[in-house]
Amino acid sequence: MIPGFYAKNKKIIDVDIVICGAGPVGLSLAALLIKCDVAPDRIALIDNKSIDQTQQDSRSIALSYGSYQILKGIGGWPVSSTAIHQIHVSRRGHFGHTLIRREELKSPTLGYVVNYSALIKALESLPCLSGVHMVRPAHVITNTEHHRNIALQLSNGCKVHGQVLIQAEGKAHTAQNENSSERNYQQVGIVAYVQSSLPILHRAFERFTDQGPLALLPQDDNQGYNYALVWCVRFDTANQLLRLDDSTFLTALTKAFGGRLGSFVNVSSRNHFPLSLNTCHVITARTVTIGNAAQTLHPVAGQGLNLGLRDAKVLANLLANGFSSDILQKFSLIRKPDRYITILATDIMARIFSNSADGTLPQALLGLSLGLIDIVYPVKRLFAQQMIFGKR
Repeated sequence: MIPGFYAKNKKIIDVDIVICGAGPVGLSLAALLIKCDVAPDRIALIDNKSIDQTQQDSRSIALSYGSYQILKGIGGWPVSSTAIHQIHVSRRGHFGHTLIRREELKSPTLGYVVNYSALIKALESLPCLSGVHMVRPAHVITNTEHHRNIALQLSNGCKVHGQVLIQAEGKAHTAQNENSSERNYQQVGIVAYVQSSLPILHRAFERFTDQGPLALLPQDDNQGYNYALVWCVRFDTANQLLRLDDSTFLTALTKAFGGRLGSFVNVSSRNHFPLSLNTCHVITARTVTIGNAAQTLHPVAGQGLNLGLRDAKVLANLLANGFSSDILQKFSLIRKPDRYITILATDIMARIFSNSADGTLPQALLGLSLGLIDIVYPVKRLFAQQMIFGKR
């Protein structure tokens, strides 16, 4: 079935579960619900983007092994991917590093690097979603909670009635409450694909510089590029880097990263985006936020989508037996530890490198902590398990 056709001519859709956001988290949630025996025609999926717009997103994303297990469980794998067997975390020009290996966790891999559009295509083609009410492109104009249901008016004139609304569309939910927060890191993330002269197969890098983290994700034969780059720097530096020609940019990248991978010899077109923390953990009688609608994180450690997929897994299990007045509060309590630890860890790392000058005490302590993590195995294992599986 072509997504969107099922509900194309309907003006009123009556379902049990309404999901706003047909990205990886929203699509996975729908599939997880169906796996838990929720009838497909009792689910509505709404998205503000068309399928073509979604599938044009060519960025690479890091999925933890825990996320891989969730996606494989609903049939959302295989997708073309590169396995991560090791993650090297270090501080440029300073003492202290840690190398996390799959063998230490007795796991076949630590995670995978996948193309966003390829993941979306794999999820959209799941046979189990063929009966779901797909409404796109459309966005919610108003939503009104009643005693017995929630009523949504959409931009395309359609009305949707459901028992519960799950907001999974990033930046679409603007309501604020006491559980919401926002932080501008005063950084820009520069993304591109690069080729190094001495790549290390299946090893990802998180390299902390004096302006922010520099991440390299391994890529298998990606049109000659062997790494996806995410380089976080301050605004003025980003403006300078984006104006450089390719050769000068590659020289700057080699200087910032160091010679561990030889030199960088090729780069794709560059894109950029501002970096901030936004949390909006909304819980009402019939509405809840998950994924990027609940938390948009700094890309350090690549935890955003992984955290969202864990949200979807827990919520699907809770909704499997139908909606009740206490389910969303249960969801909030169950997810609070994992969300809190993940958000706090990424926020602390991001703030140290965006607000502390090179050579300051916070910078030195972080370098020392990397060394201690590598030496003290139980600490290293706990850190790795949190990044790969979350708080369980």
